[in-house]
Amino acid sequence: MTTLKPLLARNRSWALQRRQRDPEYFEKYLHQQQPHSLWIGCSDSRVPAEVLTGSHPGELFVHRNIANMVDTRDDNFMSVLQYALHYLNVERVVLCGHYGCGGVQAAMALPDSPLANEESALARRITQLRASIASGIRSCEEEDDTAALNQLVEANVMSQFALLAQSDPVRAVWQSGRELGLYGCVYDLATGHLKILAEQSAEGETP
Repeated sequence: MTTLKPLLARNRSWALQRRQRDPEYFEKYLHQQQPHSLWIGCSDSRVPAEVLTGSHPGELFVHRNIANMVDTRDDNFMSVLQYALHYLNVERVVLCGHYGCGGVQAAMALPDSPLANEESALARRITQLRASIASGIRSCEEEDDTAALNQLVEANVMSQFALLAQSDPVRAVWQSGRELGLYGCVYDLATGHLKILAEQSAEGETP
């Protein structure tokens, strides 16, 4: 029988360590949050935003989904983006993919995958992802699997980054004159390092 006891034990240990180092640690964030950044990342369990950036509670507002997709038709995604930009007034948005992304790999393999014959939320999402990186798939057909997947991960970041820069909430902030930086990054599971692929700080600017 599975139990939550190990997680609860680690939670108590973590909370105790934080209070021992700083008795006011939790009080600081109790009544409000003032994150400096919105993080849009992949749901992959190996890519936890706060851990890999060394952030504390209150520093990042986080949205994660399969393959870090930007979908302006998705109320979940758009409500997070709007809230972060127009109510929390974050200063930057980080869109982060990662090498070895299972979502991108599934999009690559879609024609031969059982998902191709499914009517499910996951199948629709992977189909949408494949469409967004279709040109990248065609251009890397001659590469070995690892190199091809890495290229497609970067192509996906750039594709989603372009959608983010064109989204209404982002454009509204830029048009108001408020400073906002967008950053497209990729995380390397093998090294733990982030790499910037694109950045943009104004409407119409080339990333």
